[in-house]
Amino acid sequence: MRSLGLDIGDKRIGVALSDALGILASPLLIFEHTSDQADITAILDLVKKHSVECIIVGIPRSLNGTLGRQAEKVSAFTEILIGKSPVPVQFRDERLTTVTAKDLHEESSGKKSTRTKKIEYDAMAAAVILQSFLNETRPLEYPPE
Repeated sequence: MRSLGLDIGDKRIGVALSDALGILASPLLIFEHTSDQADITAILDLVKKHSVECIIVGIPRSLNGTLGRQAEKVSAFTEILIGKSPVPVQFRDERLTTVTAKDLHEESSGKKSTRTKKIEYDAMAAAVILQSFLNETRPLEYPPE
């Protein structure tokens, strides 16, 4: 089952895509926020293009688990997305995903400008959110069948 992961921010939306078997999430792209309608159209175009069966949206909780202002914005956007999406949309806790994404990015790439890194972190954070979902819903078996 192919899934799409989203890290929704005020300026950008990071997007990740799983492989067809639903085992591995990879950063796909980042797009600049323009309007809710345009962003939802772009997301639904990706769903169709990649035959996605599920969308996972990171919800930014604070470390104590409460929902703040940004989480309310993401929830409102996601409610609109749910109303227009032909596939199920689920929330996933995204606490510390940006920190994890930065660590993974720095381990895997060379020096780049701060702006480029910020943009890449958004897609990497979406991949971390999606991978967490995939690991929980489809634990790896050993030996593989």
